[in-house]
Amino acid sequence: MTSPNETFQTELDRVADLTNRHLANLLDRHLGGEGPAQVGEAMRHALLGGGKRIRPYLVIRSAALFGVSEEAAMPTATALECLHTYSLVHDDLPAMDDDEMRRGRPTVHVAYEEATAILVGDALLTLAFETLADPQTNPDPAIRNALVLALAKAAGTNGMVGGQALDLAAEGKSLGLDEVLRLQAMKTGALFRFACEAGAILGGADETQKTALIRYGKDLGQAFQLADDLLDHEGDAEAAGKAVAKDAERGKATLVALLGVDAAKTRLEEIVADAEEALRPFGEDAVLLMEAARFVARRKA
Repeated sequence: MTSPNETFQTELDRVADLTNRHLANLLDRHLGGEGPAQVGEAMRHALLGGGKRIRPYLVIRSAALFGVSEEAAMPTATALECLHTYSLVHDDLPAMDDDEMRRGRPTVHVAYEEATAILVGDALLTLAFETLADPQTNPDPAIRNALVLALAKAAGTNGMVGGQALDLAAEGKSLGLDEVLRLQAMKTGALFRFACEAGAILGGADETQKTALIRYGKDLGQAFQLADDLLDHEGDAEAAGKAVAKDAERGKATLVALLGVDAAKTRLEEIVADAEEALRPFGEDAVLLMEAARFVARRKA
């Protein structure tokens, strides 16, 4: 008998393959102009270099709650993946987290060079908003505007960028629980919240439905970050596709460092339960989103 986790993994893999095809097509269209070849090549290296595509999956499954097709949700999903990949390219830079491997391959600044990596991140960030603003993403300008605004808020100084700044500033310092949660909610959680909010925007959800999905996204982002911290503490570099044990080495502010491994694992289970509870109003339609929360918590890479 196929387990729920196996069913979810199959579905995630299917959507990841679909997302990869759309990302490749997006780059083919975008890079068909007069831009420099090396930047385009490095963009492909960054964007098409693997990954679970969990954020695009969340956009698609959240939108599906309201009858939005995968094809209609895909441009928003690919825009989010462009922005997420930009953040990884810049996070890996020597001035940031200084990583040499990402998804089992050399990071962009290692495979090419640092200036190219900065430009690749800039280009992917710009491409994300270009995609959301394109009428082909959605025929309704009000929906496109809402998507652009929501992603800008999630990605900026009150979201992902601000969280990264707090993370860098916290290295070697002792933070309290609330400070760590704030940092992680901004750095990691903001894009998860956007993924679920985007589905609600695309589907014309009411405020109650939208609030429930944002709450789920918030919990899922926290679960993802906590699982990531546990992987860094206990994981295997080959399986993870990147260096591990770096958080403790650099004095990173994490819940694992603050609570200890056992308490962190208990908290992870509680967060997953909260995420599932947020989806209760959607009933059986949200089963795969519930499985996504369990997958995020149990992943090994």
